[in-house]
Amino acid sequence: MGEAIVAGLIAAKTVLPDQIVVSEPVAERRVELASSYGVTCVTDGHEAIEGADVVVLAVKPQIMDAVVATLSDGLAEALVISIAAGVTCARLESALPAGTAVVRVMPNAPAMVGQGMAVVSGGAEASAEQVSLVSELFSLLGHAIIIEEHHQDAATAISGSGPAYVALFVDALARAGVRQGLSRRVAEDLAVQTIRGTADLIEQTGQHPEQVIDAVSSPGGTTIAAIEALEAGGLRASVASAVDAAVRRSKELGS
Repeated sequence: MGEAIVAGLIAAKTVLPDQIVVSEPVAERRVELASSYGVTCVTDGHEAIEGADVVVLAVKPQIMDAVVATLSDGLAEALVISIAAGVTCARLESALPAGTAVVRVMPNAPAMVGQGMAVVSGGAEASAEQVSLVSELFSLLGHAIIIEEHHQDAATAISGSGPAYVALFVDALARAGVRQGLSRRVAEDLAVQTIRGTADLIEQTGQHPEQVIDAVSSPGGTTIAAIEALEAGGLRASVASAVDAAVRRSKELGS
């Protein structure tokens, strides 16, 4: 996810490569990131945050406490952005110097291609202007919205984890096409473009998804037969269960 943010910011041409310093412990990854994006890569996190106005903590929730404890003294003057699932602003604020501004963000992988979705929530010490700045920053990677922090776990389950759900559906649809005799390439092209086009249709026309279903489902036709099979298989219930599981896990990671 950290790489997706770097790639997206550079592609947007608002943040220059020489304005970004990445702390990466793995030597091979430092070489790869520096070569691919022209950013400065260092081993030591202290070196990365020195003089920084904005620091993005793009680390797993399981190691966030250790990372913050190590870097805490150098973060007092920076705006700190966390993208760790489940980790609250209050938890970070308690580990940072008093008054440190913290903003929590849940971005997603499509940020790498400028089609990301990010949800932004400010901590107790973050001003409205700082929260707005972070929202604008992540808008460069696609879309960003500001929400109350207590909704972050649900948003993580929808948009943060969502690309995996969509990719799973694309793969399932493509495999079903192969089973019916299509080549994998053709079946995957059909699945990807259909999902992309349907998303644009819903967004641009403002139609409710149910309206799209009704419009495509001719009486006694192929679509309604397929919808009945999906409903019989428990598609909606499975999606709801998946989101519930992701929300529970986000809360677990936060505690």
